[in-house]
Amino acid sequence: MRRLGWSDVTPRADWLNRRQILAGAGALGLAGPAFARIEAKASRFSTDEKPNSFEEISNYNNFYEFGLDKGDPAQNAGALTVDPWSVEIGGLVERPGSYPLDDILKGVTLEERIYRLRCVEGWSMVVPWIGFELRTLLERAGVQPGARFVAFETLVRPEEMPGVRSRILDWPYREGLRIDEAMHPLTILATGLYGEEMPKQNGAPIRLVVPWKYGFKSIKSIVRISLVEKMPATSWNVQNAREYGFYSNVNPAVDHPRWSQASERRIGSGFFAPRIETQLFNGYGDQVAQLYAGQDLSVDF
Repeated sequence: MRRLGWSDVTPRADWLNRRQILAGAGALGLAGPAFARIEAKASRFSTDEKPNSFEEISNYNNFYEFGLDKGDPAQNAGALTVDPWSVEIGGLVERPGSYPLDDILKGVTLEERIYRLRCVEGWSMVVPWIGFELRTLLERAGVQPGARFVAFETLVRPEEMPGVRSRILDWPYREGLRIDEAMHPLTILATGLYGEEMPKQNGAPIRLVVPWKYGFKSIKSIVRISLVEKMPATSWNVQNAREYGFYSNVNPAVDHPRWSQASERRIGSGFFAPRIETQLFNGYGDQVAQLYAGQDLSVDF
């Protein structure tokens, strides 16, 4: 499969040169010691809840490719090579190919999306992501009529990802969405947070964010996107279908077999802080409930 650039499908006049933006931000003194500053516009989709701190977000997360404990990714992800990076787009698309990340980001509008994040384990955060709508990329690739699902895969690089030596999952990590979920404006590909490029432990250089679903659906460090006709296999569903459904919409009425999902612990709130009542679809029901009209959410969990 030949290596393509978006110049093959998009007029050059429509491009946005990301490298120039980052260089300009650095010249203005906005670049921090670890990340380049990303300019992004505010989004009408953002919550007004107070975001967690950068330290909380970047030091407490699951990324099993770098270890099983919450702090392991921050400790072990530094060796990950994220430049150069390409994403292979294939399956039922008009323009399949391996696209460099810089080309993917040309011509997109980056937004700050402050989203609630609800982990299936019963904890939550509020994260100020920087990204763009997934549907923008899918439309540029050209969605064929037979595409009903979108499948994603994470990088596997054992020499840089010590966690893949474990057998907790069958690597690479795989996730999937129904096509209408993928095309929904809330679904984004994130390349940063808090105005900085995405930390490696949080899924650099590009990850999925689907705020009405449990966090494990928001796959990190994406290297492959495939549009397919049939529901794709997803890692946690393959590992234990009884505990992890394909849809995994946040639902306080459907408990995990080993714990209640009725409430959550907000990271950073303190050990004695009261738990928060979990909202159906993580509070985004007014925007996404129509996607599941007629479905039994206790069966399609």
